[in-house]
Amino acid sequence: MFTGIVTDIGKIRALEQRGDLRARVATGYDTATVDIGASIACDGVCLTVIALGEDWFDVEISAETVSKTNLGGWQVGHRINLERALKVGDELGGHIVSGHVDGVAEIVAVEDEGDSTRVQFRAPEALARFIAPKGSIALNGTSLTVNEVEGCTFGINFIPHTKTATTWGDAKLGDHVNLEIDTLARYVARLRDFA
Repeated sequence: MFTGIVTDIGKIRALEQRGDLRARVATGYDTATVDIGASIACDGVCLTVIALGEDWFDVEISAETVSKTNLGGWQVGHRINLERALKVGDELGGHIVSGHVDGVAEIVAVEDEGDSTRVQFRAPEALARFIAPKGSIALNGTSLTVNEVEGCTFGINFIPHTKTATTWGDAKLGDHVNLEIDTLARYVARLRDFA
């Protein structure tokens, strides 16, 4: 489990197709405190650490994960949001995030508003019903508050801190981002379906 509060910006150092896709991620984390088998959210996708170095870790990414996320578009040098798994007693500053991406959204508009940036996203139709104004959503692993929703389109406002502490300062029109709907919204909708 994660909180959607990004704690490092990693960089893809190497990619190799070995049956599954293997990625080496440069990190600022103290890798002496990371165990083999640990879970790290990489752009919102919960991945398992399989090898470690002084300033990097390796993960393997299955074909299923590549097909359901934006990870297939990773290239060497690409910056990604990182978050280590939640520990008992950690502050829950965002919302409960599983790292199980539900789909990919597309950036359809970007507009500066003062020092902040308003970004409009188009969600897959099957996921749009789970997105509500002032509700939580995880995009590329970042816990965010939805401003408005109209059909499959929803808006997020990025403050300057978020743009510098995450990769959201790099966002541009046409980008595809990993989307994880709020777990509570998922269960409320499921219960309503059976009511």
